[in-house]
Amino acid sequence: MMRKEVADQLHSLRFIILAALILLTFFGSMYVSMANISKAISNSHDPDRLFLYLKLLTTTDGSLPPFHIFVGFLGPLLGISLGFDAINSEQSNGTLIRLMAQPVYRDSLINAKFVASLIVISALFLSLNLLMIGGGLIITGVRIEPSEFIRILCFVVLSIIYVSFWLNLSILLSVKFRQTATSALTAIAIWLFFTIFYQILVNIIIKAVLPDPNLLSQEQLISYNGIVMTFLRFVPSQLYTDATTTLLMPSVRSLGPLTMEQMAGAIPSPLSLRESLLVVWPQVSGLIAATVVCFAVSYYIFMRREIRT
Repeated sequence: MMRKEVADQLHSLRFIILAALILLTFFGSMYVSMANISKAISNSHDPDRLFLYLKLLTTTDGSLPPFHIFVGFLGPLLGISLGFDAINSEQSNGTLIRLMAQPVYRDSLINAKFVASLIVISALFLSLNLLMIGGGLIITGVRIEPSEFIRILCFVVLSIIYVSFWLNLSILLSVKFRQTATSALTAIAIWLFFTIFYQILVNIIIKAVLPDPNLLSQEQLISYNGIVMTFLRFVPSQLYTDATTTLLMPSVRSLGPLTMEQMAGAIPSPLSLRESLLVVWPQVSGLIAATVVCFAVSYYIFMRREIRT
């Protein structure tokens, strides 16, 4: 079942279109990075200038965003396209009853749907990043450091988890709604709400409830910024952006505001991989928890659903 689902995903027109779009943005971002890489690594004031391959993923001249920004925007669309009709299309086509009449467990179907899409997503992002590393080796001739390679692998894993959240959300909607159009529109509406309208809504509520930040002391301003960031981190894209920024920019020491006392004596040097992972672990665990919850709810609903009607 899983092999069949992988083959169906790879041959579907929607996956080909989205994969081509991600490839286009990848090559565009890499072209901009390659064109500006010499300027980036020659900047003596940048503590991350020695991380050449991380610079390939983060350097930009403003004409195009870095690749991880594109993933944060296009990744949800990829996850939604792979899962919005995972279950309800089988039922509307009449194949679900015939499939369940075979000697297979019911949970094997939803597990195969999820695992097959996860394999496709993993192969896509891993191939793109290995292509970036290979291209960098050929063009620059600079050997990649082990810490850089591990950070890039962590970035790949984080991107897979992020897209998997939207995949599981779309699978949940495909289990909940019988019409594929309804599940697709609902998933896109949720994505648009978190991408565009949520931050606007938070800013309106914060301005209406909390005092003017220009009238606050330093301690109160830190608490104010902490409250704003807490509400913004309910958005999966914000968690992904925070985590990828810390992993791909080792000089980032904190994802929240710092006081002058905390900055006193700090040396502008990159963090180790272990310290960067400790900084981003709350964001990573939040994405994993949201992904697991979506899959568990969809699994529970599907296992208790009557499929004969």
